[in-house]
Amino acid sequence: MSGQANLPRIAAIVGVATIGGFMFGYDSGVINGTQEGLKVSFALSEAGLGVMVAALLPGCATGAFAAGRLADLWSRRHVMLAAALLFVFSAMASGAATSAAMMIVARFCAGIGVGAASVLSPAYISEVTPAALRGRLSSLQQIMIIAGLTGAFLTNAWLARAAVVSTHVFWQGQPAWRWMFWAQVIPAGIYLLTLLTIPESPRYLVSKGRLQDAEAVLGRLFGPDEAGRSVAAIRQSLALDHQPRLRDLIEPQSGRLRRIVWVGIGLGMFQQLVGINVVFYYGAVLWQAVGFSEADALNINIISGVLSIAACLVSIALIDRIGRKPLLLAGSIGMAAMLGVLTVAFATGTLVEGRLHLADGVGLIALIAANLYVMAFNLSWGPVMWVMLGEMFPNQLRGSGLAVAGAAQWSTNFAISVSFPWLARAMGLRVTYGFYAGCACLSIGFVLRMIRETRGMELEDMPG
Repeated sequence: MSGQANLPRIAAIVGVATIGGFMFGYDSGVINGTQEGLKVSFALSEAGLGVMVAALLPGCATGAFAAGRLADLWSRRHVMLAAALLFVFSAMASGAATSAAMMIVARFCAGIGVGAASVLSPAYISEVTPAALRGRLSSLQQIMIIAGLTGAFLTNAWLARAAVVSTHVFWQGQPAWRWMFWAQVIPAGIYLLTLLTIPESPRYLVSKGRLQDAEAVLGRLFGPDEAGRSVAAIRQSLALDHQPRLRDLIEPQSGRLRRIVWVGIGLGMFQQLVGINVVFYYGAVLWQAVGFSEADALNINIISGVLSIAACLVSIALIDRIGRKPLLLAGSIGMAAMLGVLTVAFATGTLVEGRLHLADGVGLIALIAANLYVMAFNLSWGPVMWVMLGEMFPNQLRGSGLAVAGAAQWSTNFAISVSFPWLARAMGLRVTYGFYAGCACLSIGFVLRMIRETRGMELEDMPG
């Protein structure tokens, strides 16, 4: 199929879809630089700040679950358009928030958009790309997530520096931390406008009986000869007696969830149980806790973002050559090792006036280990989990499978993010990172036992 594919057109469509990944990253990372402003403006305790930081995540779980189902009813493209509108609205409302409650509601709405984009962008990409290139093109989603995170860090750092600190006035009488949220309107608006230019997923069109429309889309992407064959194959992969539904995830004979659904849930949960979003959401706070200044901590976040993109580029080069399973396995081993180093490093720290301090040499080791850990994640579980969720479910199960797996991923993300401030304070970073290291070790067994390779398989051939 790839030999006949209209690669420039496919690349343009993929480029638009991955802007959803950029917004996913930006919305997840922007809160990192606003925490001092939030605490001062809304008189928040540490627990209150943790709730506000994590307010995005219940929305993400809601958005991921709803989007997976709505994509089968309203179409992939229409749900992505709704997510783009939410990004614009939530950015404006977050920056204008006059109370903690208003900020929490705005962040929850942003989360709905993030959750929808997180599951639909890779699914849409998998449905409009040839099997031989699907892994590489779907992996671009993770690069855009990291680009969004890095973009948020850069914007936050520039605004904070321009205003001296994030709580000082930047422009129009408003503090810099509010402009950190308002800056999101620019990429969100671009996402909304460019979504109007891309076609609907041909798999969705076939599921709705719109065979001529599906053949026209496939013809533009892969040529007229391939279009007819693909429509026939997609029709054969769908149940003829009913539209895709949530009940399809249950085996009729046993009444239990299908194995493939448990694999999707496991992929989503393990991606978060290794603690990656502690670095994303609390990076500046964490590095200040080990002795770095606020300016140094923001710069470290930027360095982490650049290294993450480099690791994603390596993943893109390898994912369609060596496959998904070897990358997941290598990432699990690397993360377990680096989290182990961090656990030992934090165990040597001392508390001074309630703040953790590490010796200079140990602090440097912790910094290097943390960045290697982030690189291991972005070489493997970062991009590969989204690639596999977008491609591994059969056509009949894709929307419903993404709904359940995406909700599991974001629910686990919420639990890890909310629990980190309390765990770090009550149990210490040694115990906290020891737990993440243990989960990384468990993920090795999960990959070896549960993951089946999907490299090079057509979506219509995915086993259910």
